[in-house]
Amino acid sequence: MFRLQGSKTLAVDLTGDAVKAKNGSMVAYDGRMTFKKMTGGGEGLRGMVTRRLTGEQMTVMQVTGQGTCYFADRASEINLVSLHGDKLYVEASNLLCTDAGLRTGTTFTGLRGGASGNGLFTTTVEGTGQAAIMSDGTAVVLRVSAQYPLFVDPGAYIAHQGNLQQNFQSGVNFRTLIGEGSGESFQIRFEGEGLVYVQPSERNTIGGDV
Repeated sequence: MFRLQGSKTLAVDLTGDAVKAKNGSMVAYDGRMTFKKMTGGGEGLRGMVTRRLTGEQMTVMQVTGQGTCYFADRASEINLVSLHGDKLYVEASNLLCTDAGLRTGTTFTGLRGGASGNGLFTTTVEGTGQAAIMSDGTAVVLRVSAQYPLFVDPGAYIAHQGNLQQNFQSGVNFRTLIGEGSGESFQIRFEGEGLVYVQPSERNTIGGDV
């Protein structure tokens, strides 16, 4: 069971089962635990090759035991996500821990990924179980409905789930090139039904320099 110990530490109670966590993110534990580094983000040799080809790097360890294990990473804020047979799209650098039964993979994100500063591919987490994702500051979870599309700064985006379509929008024009642009030249437009996780901080992006 995943639970937050404060906002920056994840506590996972284990009863002989296992979780997959970011390599080196264990900060404490009680009981008996074993740690095993996994290749390819926990997806074996095929995952390792795929992740090297896509540049979506993720080093993962499997933690098995009896007791409670605590995880954290650079004092980042942690958000719990429950999956019920659906799929979570999250940047590998924002993924802290998942139930061992959840499947991870990679998917092409196109211009959205390039604009967010995280490359053209992103990590997917699929199945039924819990995942913990990280953000720089307390993330907000924004709902998207068919009536109300959502626009997000690529530098603030961290994850989304649900039946969402995303389109990359650029407001770059002649005025931008002469320094009179809007100041928000790139945005991601989400349409459909789902949730988008946004952090109150913007990583360095291509759009942020325009």
